Amino acid sequence: MEIAEVIEVTDELVEAFDRLVPQLSRSNPPPSREALRLIVESPASHLLVARDESGHIVGSLTLVVFAIPTGLRAWIEDVVVDETARGAGVGAELNRFAIDEARRLGARTVDLTSRPSREAANRLYRGLGFVPRETNVYRYELS
Repeated sequence: MEIAEVIEVTDELVEAFDRLVPQLSRSNPPPSREALRLIVESPASHLLVARDESGHIVGSLTLVVFAIPTGLRAWIEDVVVDETARGAGVGAELNRFAIDEARRLGARTVDLTSRPSREAANRLYRGLGFVPRETNVYRYELS
């Protein structure tokens, strides 16, 4: 397995997200080529993909690194592993790569959220050393 940061939006990438995003979210459509380009070109976003031995994209994760008054922070978002590759360590490798990248960039912490119903994902995150925080997560809908 190979983990790498995306530096260019290709047809293969667009097709991979057309396949992966519905496995992550039923309420959000896959990103367009333009949306992927904005992510890849953003200095705060690091779009990571996992490729299997055949070179096919089988997973993705977005690492967002940003400066705030209390230090450089990092968030992991939209972790998805293709259903055909689950259980093979893809999610763990993506997260380890993201943690190492956040550390290399100087972030003080790495945060993420996961629904309680995603039991396998929560076991993975705890196994990697993430600890639940005593906090409330709020959302304000803009649309």
